[in-house]
Amino acid sequence: MVNLALKYRPKTLDELIGQPHLLGDSAVLRKLIVADALPHTFFYGPPGCGKTTIARVIARLLEHPFYEMNATTLKIEDLRKIFKEYTNALQKPLIFIDEVHRLSKNQQEVLLPFMENNAALIIGASTENPYYSLTAAMRSRSHLFELTSISEDEMYTYLEKILLLENISIEEDAKEYLVFSSGGDVRAMLNLLESASAITVPIKLETLKQIRPHAMQAGSSESDSHYELTSAMIKSIRGSDIDASIYYLARLIDGGEPAEFIARRLAILASEDIGNANPPALTLASSTLNIVKHIGYPEARISLSQLVIYLASSPKSNSAYLAIGNALKAIKEGELLPVPEHIKSYAKTYKNPHNFGGWAKQSYLTKPLYFYDTQQIAFEKTLYQWHEKITHI
Repeated sequence: MVNLALKYRPKTLDELIGQPHLLGDSAVLRKLIVADALPHTFFYGPPGCGKTTIARVIARLLEHPFYEMNATTLKIEDLRKIFKEYTNALQKPLIFIDEVHRLSKNQQEVLLPFMENNAALIIGASTENPYYSLTAAMRSRSHLFELTSISEDEMYTYLEKILLLENISIEEDAKEYLVFSSGGDVRAMLNLLESASAITVPIKLETLKQIRPHAMQAGSSESDSHYELTSAMIKSIRGSDIDASIYYLARLIDGGEPAEFIARRLAILASEDIGNANPPALTLASSTLNIVKHIGYPEARISLSQLVIYLASSPKSNSAYLAIGNALKAIKEGELLPVPEHIKSYAKTYKNPHNFGGWAKQSYLTKPLYFYDTQQIAFEKTLYQWHEKITHI
């Protein structure tokens, strides 16, 4: 069987999968492409969501000579050679640079003058937001567009099309795992399908799990079991039941849930349900998320277990969660207050608390608003006492 990902790579805008916010009939990116008005552009998003494919479709549609490069191996002399070749040409090349966040400052400086005079159309792609790695000069000459993982509905629709065209038989539970375990990565889904179809037909769940024991990327399956198991784990931790929490963690791991997804859910819980009752919970959750990104399964299960036990054992408070919710609700309902004159940047009447023993009586809102209600649980009680002492000097 030929490589399915290459065989069915979209060649037109209408064949592209997903990204309706960018490629829908009235979406801005589509309009810019069709009008041949696309400026230098950088795409960022998860693997397999279509960044490279979109660049190739643009080159094909606008009839640009296409050059595909990777920032990790890009040589400046190669860039200069391309620019020189098209100096007086009627067509300008489209230079696609993958891993664009890895461009060195020197490489960016070489690109700048050619971007400035439009000697080529530069399109970059990255799995990371390149905003922080690109210089201000690069950003000012380009647009950044974020792509998202392909939805499971879109993955199912596309999979059914490929199965029909290739006349591949697959059992229903295997089809569900094929979509879910690919985490919105179309290329990964087709690669797994291709490998499994070479082993057994009809394709069985057991075969898929032998090839890919754990799901890729982050994100829960749309099946009720994965949502319910995740919810059960969170509720068990919130209820301080260590054994139940560990049980549901094990169910998620055994079911192929990505370690990063679990760690992210636990990091959210650390703020939402524990908060300032035990602030180190968020630090441990952050550390665990970073660790599982680098080690993966099977070792990641140990770090996740440690975190779950710690969170379940911690005192609970949702004061921070409720406070920001109350504030956002008030703002949406029209509570938009002007900044008081005495704390504006130019104000000379501002009282700096450092000059008054650590606290000075003055208002920071033009009218009293109250969002935070301390529950005085564990360390949150200490914070309350600190605040009371400070503001009653």
